[in-house]
Amino acid sequence: MTLEFADRELPGGLVLRVRREDDAAALAAAYARNRGHLAPWDPTRSEEFFTEAGQLARTRELLALHALDTAVPLVIVDGDEIAGGLDLSNVVRGAFQSAMVGYWLDRGHTGRGLASVALTALLEACRDDFGLHRVQAATLLANHASQSVLTRAGFERIGVAPAYLKIAGRWQDHVLFQRILHD
Repeated sequence: MTLEFADRELPGGLVLRVRREDDAAALAAAYARNRGHLAPWDPTRSEEFFTEAGQLARTRELLALHALDTAVPLVIVDGDEIAGGLDLSNVVRGAFQSAMVGYWLDRGHTGRGLASVALTALLEACRDDFGLHRVQAATLLANHASQSVLTRAGFERIGVAPAYLKIAGRWQDHVLFQRILHD
């Protein structure tokens, strides 16, 4: 099965769709606008990351992985602006049929359930279109908002991974979650 993702309409006229090269300027603006909001939860970013050129390069990298059927880079679009993103990554086939998911929202779109709705739409595609069995996610121990998003989308907590990811410049413990998509 390929990782073809059809656009999904979300509440409030927003759209969840695959990232495109022509999103680079809007992505740079969104990341710049949310730099402080996302900094505690993200890896340390280079200045290049916040530029149109940096986002174009990153988009090309992600689309190359998408073409290899190992990732699905998605954006949440609100008119001409990027309101957030979801990335399905590390897709493994064979006996595993699993992937990782990460997501972020513009600070102006938080607190309304948008992340849960978008994540649920992606999970439906993972099960129905991609044939995946399991999706995993990780959050920092103190990221209770993200843990609530995962719980609302049917994920279960499976443990804590010490020094799991280098976030905000240091190796930090994460809570691991999984969602089994088939009984």
